[in-house]
Amino acid sequence: MTVVLTALTPVTAFAAGDPLQRYAQQQLRWERCDSGDPAGLECAKVKVPLDYRDPAGRTIDLAISRLRATDPKKRHGVLLTNPGGPGSPGLTWPVEMEPVLPAQVRAQFDVIGFDPRGVGQSAPIDCDLAADERSFQHPYSAATFTKDVDRARSVADKCWAKAGDVLPYLTTRNTARDMDVVRAALGERRISYFGYSYGTYLGAVYTQLFPQRSDRIVLDSSLDPALAWRDSLRGWAPAAELAFTRWTEWAAARNATYGLGATAADVRRTFWDLVAQADRTPVPTENGSLDGDAIRSGYNAFVHVEAAASWIAGLKAAAEGGPAAPAVPEAEVSDNMVSAVWAIFCGDTRSWPRDPEQYRRDAVQDRAKYPLAGDLGSNIEPCAFWKSAAVEPATVVNNDVGALIVQNQWDPQTPLAMAQGMRRALHGSRMVMVAGGEGHGVTGPDPTCSDATVMRYLSTGRLPAEDVTCRN
Repeated sequence: MTVVLTALTPVTAFAAGDPLQRYAQQQLRWERCDSGDPAGLECAKVKVPLDYRDPAGRTIDLAISRLRATDPKKRHGVLLTNPGGPGSPGLTWPVEMEPVLPAQVRAQFDVIGFDPRGVGQSAPIDCDLAADERSFQHPYSAATFTKDVDRARSVADKCWAKAGDVLPYLTTRNTARDMDVVRAALGERRISYFGYSYGTYLGAVYTQLFPQRSDRIVLDSSLDPALAWRDSLRGWAPAAELAFTRWTEWAAARNATYGLGATAADVRRTFWDLVAQADRTPVPTENGSLDGDAIRSGYNAFVHVEAAASWIAGLKAAAEGGPAAPAVPEAEVSDNMVSAVWAIFCGDTRSWPRDPEQYRRDAVQDRAKYPLAGDLGSNIEPCAFWKSAAVEPATVVNNDVGALIVQNQWDPQTPLAMAQGMRRALHGSRMVMVAGGEGHGVTGPDPTCSDATVMRYLSTGRLPAEDVTCRN
């Protein structure tokens, strides 16, 4: 089916004379997506400028998808979605969101997915990175720092050699602008939005650039926009210490089950003794041996207290001569995703230090302050060697747009403190915090106490009168 948008009002599209007007008038050719996708999921391509400072210049194709509202009479508009990352493709996200959204919400919205620029089917980039170059965190040691510097420089050099003509334009600000072109091409005056993780930052940037076009905005597991991006990586360490302390108390209360220590201090000592022993003799597991740094690098596990206790107990037993510890699932990270991550992290902001010694000093300082993970977010990154500074400064998010922020109390990747930063930046927002909630991502197939508030807001546009704390 072809949709020709020739009768858009200037408010729906762009002001008369705006060089972006021609993008609002493009024809979208909707077709079924891949044969393996549900028949109701339609896909199309939207042309957007590569460089919004030169709208008449080079263009790229943005891949978008759609599940139509189930009741045209009740249709409110479109609900754009983003699964996070950065670097995560989102074309199938409307299908993945379908079980989460109740019937009254599905009746009201066309759910829209898209692969952000540089990702998936939207002019993807690849830097041809080696396996060890696809990891985002590396422990610091004086003995390996030169290798760390060489690896970070190699990633930057490879990305610029492979995609230097587009890297300066793969930014969150430009993705937000792409969202507004999608809005106009769909013939909508405003858009609603549901973003997870990095998608919360993208949604917040959209509200800053286009406040009058922002409708119902849900931000699940939020980043603090003031921290983008190096301080976001460093922000994981203090949250990890809080989660670790909570875990030691939980495990101590269950010493009869896990045998890790009868007090929180004992459990803490058991863990650090295990790390020290693993540095001398790596602990065997079903998918390879772990040294102490590798065990520390699993700090995200401590927000899930029961699973973490089983993991550490298994490692302790293996270190004492027992059977190899169970394998820990490792998510595969594609070259495209890692390449897009560094394009965005390095291209969004001009605040990355250029001196490798600054990273060394910060890693030593942060490790001393936060022993579990302090150095992992402070060690040197490819942005130190990015060929050019960001085209634009980082977006300062500071507005009155209404939004609903949903957050687990114990989230390893977007800690509660970061969500509170998002709440401060969006003055018109409200936050629902799930007390005791564990893990990254609140809204999903497993019901939580926040679901009713989220779906009421999407359905009616009414935010709670004040912030809410609930417990599952």
